[in-house]
Amino acid sequence: MRLVIFGLTISSSWGNGHATLWRGLVDALGRAGHHVTFFERDVPYYASHRDLTALAHGHALRLYTSLEDILPEARRAAREADAAMVTSYCPDGIAATELVLESRGLKVFYDLDTPVTLERLSTGQPVGYLGPRGLVDFDCVLSFTGGEALAELRTRLGARRVFPLYGSADPEVYRPVPPRDAFRGDLSYLGTYAADRQEALSTLFLEAARRLPAKRFVLGGSLYPEGFPWAQNLYYVRHVAPPDHPAFYGSSPLTLNVTRGAMAAMGYCPSGRLFEAAACGTPVLSDRWEGLDAFFTPGEEILVATTTDEAVAALSLPPGEIARIARAARERVLAEHSAARRAAELVSILESVSGQ
Repeated sequence: MRLVIFGLTISSSWGNGHATLWRGLVDALGRAGHHVTFFERDVPYYASHRDLTALAHGHALRLYTSLEDILPEARRAAREADAAMVTSYCPDGIAATELVLESRGLKVFYDLDTPVTLERLSTGQPVGYLGPRGLVDFDCVLSFTGGEALAELRTRLGARRVFPLYGSADPEVYRPVPPRDAFRGDLSYLGTYAADRQEALSTLFLEAARRLPAKRFVLGGSLYPEGFPWAQNLYYVRHVAPPDHPAFYGSSPLTLNVTRGAMAAMGYCPSGRLFEAAACGTPVLSDRWEGLDAFFTPGEEILVATTTDEAVAALSLPPGEIARIARAARERVLAEHSAARRAAELVSILESVSGQ
């Protein structure tokens, strides 16, 4: 299958979660014999932090300054593809949608930010990657979020066929590795700063650090503001590049997951870090949201906390209990949440829609 994608970025993991997701998915598609061309606008923000310049398995990464400059090439690629896709936060989303809708193959939209899309619609904010007709013209709409979000994409944006395509982890990349002193801690958190994560981060991470001054808390991620409430036992790594993610996760007995507000409110929206950390053999302590138990069994494959007391209790669990949860979580990812599994799901969805 030949797939063309107009997306946000696959070349830079700085300040976004799209890149690592696409890298695993595209690599798995290549190993299964499919071909991907990924069109990405070469914006300065991502260019200055680029950590991938070429794709494996003969895939093509096409960086461009202006879509108009490569319009003939982009139009030809879309028309020759079996499926042409545009994603949320694609900086040329509306123009790319026109190219996708002109294509001869399947016309696909993938919303990796469904709760944000729906929240903006509810509050009357513009959604720059959606045209005036919403999603009605696409053969297939994929959503990073399941549950009620799928129905809302139909009723509010006119999507005709909607399927969840959740995050994943590539076990070729995310796997157990030795700990690294620079990342060593008792609880880690990896995530870009977001205001709508701050309340939960304060409860489960910052307040826990205040209560446990003898323990080491490690935070990795970009865009944290000057006024962020740092503590003496809180250690900061400004950017953790994807090749360092396994060592970051593996250098603490537990890692924290905090879900963005809109996503937590909607539910069924697992962050990629859930799967990535578990694939590395590191158990996750997560905030609570509807649908979490569809991906991991609480208490057996993941730990869940809503209060500082619960977070502190998780940090006090015996090492044997932590190790048991880690093994079970990794087994669940390898069986159900690997990049290869998601790639197969994507192909199956596209083939099923094509056959209708």
